[in-house]
Amino acid sequence: MLKVKALKSIPAHVLAILVSLVMFVPIYLLFVNSMKDDVQSRVMSVELPNSIHFENYSTVIEQGKLGTAFANSLIYATGATLLVVILSTAAAFVLSRNRSQRNRFLYFFITLGIAMPINYVTLTKVMQATFLINTVAGIIILYAATKIPFAVFLTYAFVESIPREIDEAAIIDGCSPVTLFFRIIFPLLTPAWVTTAILSFLDFWSEFIIPLYFLQSSTKWPMTLAVYNFFGRYESHWNLVSADIVLTILPVIIVYLMGQRYIVSGMTSGAVKG
Repeated sequence: MLKVKALKSIPAHVLAILVSLVMFVPIYLLFVNSMKDDVQSRVMSVELPNSIHFENYSTVIEQGKLGTAFANSLIYATGATLLVVILSTAAAFVLSRNRSQRNRFLYFFITLGIAMPINYVTLTKVMQATFLINTVAGIIILYAATKIPFAVFLTYAFVESIPREIDEAAIIDGCSPVTLFFRIIFPLLTPAWVTTAILSFLDFWSEFIIPLYFLQSSTKWPMTLAVYNFFGRYESHWNLVSADIVLTILPVIIVYLMGQRYIVSGMTSGAVKG
C-alpha cells in the first residue's frame, strides 16, 4: 500500500520540481550575469562567469542611488503593512462579532475591493484635493487601501474561531473594548495577521504603478522606480542591470523564506475556520 501511494505521488513531485525550476531559472540568470563583466553579460547565458566582478554591486548602489531607494521602500512597505494589520484585524473583529445587517453590508462592501479595479483618474483627483500627491503619507495610505479588503477577508474567518466566552470573561474582569482587542484578541489572531503582514509587505515592496503615478520627486522613489530609471540609463550593461534587480528582489526573497511557514499555516487555517 505504501509503495502504491509513493508511486502515485511521483507525478506530483515531478510537477512541483518543474514548477520550481521555472521559478528558479530567472533568479539564477540574474545572479550569474550580475557577476560577469560587461562583454560576457550581453549574451545573458546560464554559463558561470569567467571572473567574478563584485564591483558591479558597488557601482549599482552608487550610480543607482539604491541606498535612498531602499530606505524609501522600507518606509512605504513597513508603514503600509502596519496600517493594514491594525485596521484589518480591528475591522474584522468588529464586523464578525456584531453580525447586524449594516455590518454584513460593510463587510461585503469592503471585501468588494478585492475585485474592483483602481480608477487612477478619480484617485488622482482625490489625491490632489487632499494634498497627498508626492508625499510619503499619501503613498503609505494608498498602499494600505489596496490591501485592506483582502486582509479583512482573510482575518474575518479567524475571528469566528475565537470563542465569545473569552470576550465576556475579559469584559467581566474590567477590560475596555480597546484593551480586549489588543491584549486578548490580537495575540490570538497571530496566524492571520502575520500572514497578512508578510503578503502585504511583499506586494508593497514590488509595487510599481502607484509610486510611478503619484511620486514626482526622484528622491522619494522606491526600489522599483530606481530600477526602472537605472535600466533606462544602463540598458546596454546587462551585468549592472542584473545586479540592480538582484538587490531589489533580495529583500523579498529573504522575507518570503523567513515567513513561508506562517503563510502556509495561516492560509490553511483560514480555509478550515469560520
